[in-house]
Amino acid sequence: MSNKVFFIILGLLLNLPGPARAESDMQIQEKALKAREMNRAGAMDHSVHAGSAPTAGKFRGVFYGYLPCQEEDCNGLKMTLSLNPKNNYLLVTQPAKLLNRESFEKGKYEWDEGKGIVVLTPNKDAPQRRLAIQNESTLRYLATDGGPLPGDQDQYLLQRSDKAGNREMHIH
Repeated sequence: MSNKVFFIILGLLLNLPGPARAESDMQIQEKALKAREMNRAGAMDHSVHAGSAPTAGKFRGVFYGYLPCQEEDCNGLKMTLSLNPKNNYLLVTQPAKLLNRESFEKGKYEWDEGKGIVVLTPNKDAPQRRLAIQNESTLRYLATDGGPLPGDQDQYLLQRSDKAGNREMHIH
């Protein structure tokens, strides 16, 4: 009986999978470099999944801008708009003046590509904000009624960080 048990246990042990083998950091880096080179050479075709994501999803991200300020002793407004999944947003505004406290606003956003606007609805009682969609990497801040703000419209742009090539905001 003990021989039978021994052979059964031995057979079970032999059928177990081998030890887990994880790739080393070096192997992962090599794969990433090969994939990057193939992409640069045009050997990778991403058209299969290019249209599969919902339209609003391609516009998620962090947008930065430095907008004109209407207040006295203020040289501008540093704005950071994060458009997150589930249509949540976070808007951080900081005036460029002596006492420059950041203000935070959270809420929901709606992306209306047909009308060409993004509507930000704050969680608290505050007016909605509107931004015109220039393209998937640029938004233009609008007046509360949806019209253009006074002056040069290029002063009211928010650029998406990954499309601009960095996460730093350039201030003039």
